[in-house]
Amino acid sequence: MRTGALDWVNVPERGSVRLARFMVWLVHHVGWWPGHVLLYPIALYFLLFSPRQRRVARRSLGRSLGREAGFGDLFRLYFAFASTILDRAFLVTGQTGRYRIEVHGLEALKARIAEGRGCLLLGAHMGSFEALRAVADAGSPVEVAVLMHEANAARLKAVFDALGGARRQETVIPLGTTDAMLRAREVLERGGMVGLLADRAPRGERMQLVPFLGQEAPLPTGPHVLAAVLGAPVMLAFGLWRGPRHYEVRFEPFADAPPPGRAGREALVAERVRRYATRLEALCRQYPYNWFNFYDFWQERGR
Repeated sequence: MRTGALDWVNVPERGSVRLARFMVWLVHHVGWWPGHVLLYPIALYFLLFSPRQRRVARRSLGRSLGREAGFGDLFRLYFAFASTILDRAFLVTGQTGRYRIEVHGLEALKARIAEGRGCLLLGAHMGSFEALRAVADAGSPVEVAVLMHEANAARLKAVFDALGGARRQETVIPLGTTDAMLRAREVLERGGMVGLLADRAPRGERMQLVPFLGQEAPLPTGPHVLAAVLGAPVMLAFGLWRGPRHYEVRFEPFADAPPPGRAGREALVAERVRRYATRLEALCRQYPYNWFNFYDFWQERGR
């Protein structure tokens, strides 16, 4: 199926570049704590004055919790999301010294890297991809690149890219460009890692309906097709927010490199989408305030 409703790329950015730049200036000139204190009114503001996103977040969070989400639950979700944005100002520049980052599955990731074939890391809009990227990047003996849909938060992203410098911008491969797959293949052929979020896709991309948190939901097939076409092994990767300046990064084996050729590819992709959905669902239930979904994931408009 192709989606005509899940156009999350066109959900407008909340806030402004001025606010983002002010927060970046504040935390780097005054410190992390003033920025952290400001998160409380900021999270409350967006919770109160974004009714559309609030309604959607209430439904999706309720599915993760297994009960109706109350105002306190929603504030906790918004605060966690705001916290990851604040931390991004530090993590993007490699300032991880004051952060507690627990890493699970690093040996499995190192074993994949040692094979010299490259590896595709599939994540989700869950927790902080920046924390995940900081761990993967820190002292990595191989190249790390990220395939990314940039259109939905381009202005905010530009602020953090400026902090990260030219090297950071060079490691991002924009999805939808003519050379995206070629660049990803080149990184993998050099034995590097390519990261990609696999729980959303822009309008018009192929999706597959799978059971997810109590109802069928469309998940993109593209990341799994990419892995099959490139012949890359796959690991799942998540950077979970556990509290102020505290993250839990998880690397989990997911799939070996598929056999060459197109035979059986469609069935392989379908099976992997289902397994990915099952694992993401388990994480949503275990860490319900880490899945930052503010758009109509189940296409429930009008319900």
